[in-house]
Formats: sequence, C-alpha cells, structure tokens
Amino acid sequence: MLYQQIARNKRKTVIVMLAFVVILALVGAGFGYMFSDNAIVGIVVAVIGSLIYMFLVMRNPANMVMSLNRAHEIHEADNPELWHIVEDMAMVGRVPMPRVFIIPDPSPNAFATGSDPDHSAVAVTQGLLDLMNREELEGVLGHEISHIRNYDIRLSTIAVVLVGVISFLSGIASRMIWFGGGSRDRDNDNNNNALVTIFKMVAILFVLILGPLSASLAQMALSRNREYLADASSVELTRNPQGLISALTKIENSQPMKVADRSSSGMYIENPFKHSGSLFDTHPPTADRIKRLEKM
Repeated sequence: MLYQQIARNKRKTVIVMLAFVVILALVGAGFGYMFSDNAIVGIVVAVIGSLIYMFLVMRNPANMVMSLNRAHEIHEADNPELWHIVEDMAMVGRVPMPRVFIIPDPSPNAFATGSDPDHSAVAVTQGLLDLMNREELEGVLGHEISHIRNYDIRLSTIAVVLVGVISFLSGIASRMIWFGGGSRDRDNDNNNNALVTIFKMVAILFVLILGPLSASLAQMALSRNREYLADASSVELTRNPQGLISALTKIENSQPMKVADRSSSGMYIENPFKHSGSLFDTHPPTADRIKRLEKM
C-alpha cells in the first residue's frame, strides 16, 4: 500500500508539471498573438523569462524563505534533541544534513526549503517543539526530510517561478490593453475576418483570466499531491504512522500562525492560516491525510 501510494503520487506530479508547462506555453502564445500576431514570439518570451527568473530564485532560496518567515538558524548546542532528530531522519533518508531553523511562533508547524538536498533547510516553530513529543517530532521531521529527498523543495520553487511569470505576462497584457496597446492596426486591417477577431478574443481571455487561474489551480494540485507523498515517505523513514497521525491532529486543532509569510504557506506541513474547504487550498484535508496514514 505504501509504495503503491508513493508511485501513484509521483505519476500525478509528472502530470501536474506537464500541465504547468502547457499553461505557460499557451499564455505565452496568447500574449504573442495579442501584441505581435505571432504566437511563437510570445512562447519564446515566456520561456526566456522563466529561465531568468528561475536562475535568480535558485541562487539561494533557503535564506530568502527563512528571512520571510523570521526564522533563525540554530546549531547542535542550541537544541540537541531537535538537531539529533533531524540528523537521524536525514541519515535514514540518505540526504545531507540540512540547516536547522526555529520560527518564534506558538502555533505548531514546520516546513523544508532549498534548491536541492545539498542546499536544503528545515524550520520548525517554537510551538511545535513545545507541543510535540519525540515520536511526533520524528513524524513531522520525517515528512520534511521526505520533501528534501523527493526534490519537492525544487518542484515548489519551480511552481512559484512559473506562476510568477504567468502572472507577470497577464499583468503586462492588462496594462497594455488598458492604455491602448496591442496590434490595433492589424485588427483594423482585418475587420472582415471574423476568425482573427475570435482568436484575438480567446487569446485575451486566456492571458488575462484562464491562464493565471489554471496556473494557480495547478500549483495547488501540485502542493496537495506532494503533501500526500511526503506523508507516505515519512512513514517509510520512521516505520511508524502513528507519530505523524498524532502530530497532524495537534497541528490541525491549533491556532493560526502569526509570523508566517503568505507566499510560503504551501511549504508548511499544514496551512499556517487554517483555511479549508476551498479549491485553492494548498493542503489536502487533514482528515483525508490521517485516513491514508491509518491504512498504512
């Protein structure tokens, strides 16, 4: 059951990432068609923009994310128990020891970030340390180490980049239309060509509305799928689903975080702002996660 779930979630992740690429290409094509009547130009702009943005973000994502969430780095002498649990989980998961951070917030939560296992970091809140016993901490940190081992940290960063580029193109298109930009002269030359008009309207609709909406939904789907995978992988590391089940129950019944950065909310083991029941939720329902864990 465990390995079947891991394999199924990996297949779903591939599908979602392909959907991201298709959405980016379609938004780029629509953008190019709107302003130069050339879809290829728009696709090239979208791809080059994504690569440049990704290069800038990937240079040091861990420091950036930790700073946004007011986390401070610790070493073994600062909290030996936390350090040794992270060390044990990293050893079992066969990944390098990540940097360890603590977030000064009373709500229990945790996340992992970085560009790859060699440049990774985990953060836990003070509330998590105060509320959890060792078994529960192992479940949570096994989940976060799994995000590192499964390269979820890189996928999350790529998803942020793609959504950012799509939103940027949509914003430029909106401003250009508002200020009268675009290929109006070509439109006038083709007043009798209904097909051209239809294509232009479809391009505008997709670039301004459907593209950003689809990208956001794909990002949410990716995040939810990777949470299921990390839950299953945590059980693989700890051989004890009960620790994570108990931890998720405590986290779900806690108060929202006060210092969490909203752009990082999808990285946490549980939504730090406690939204639920929405199509745009970054996390699957905790009850569903616990039900899957109980079957293991």
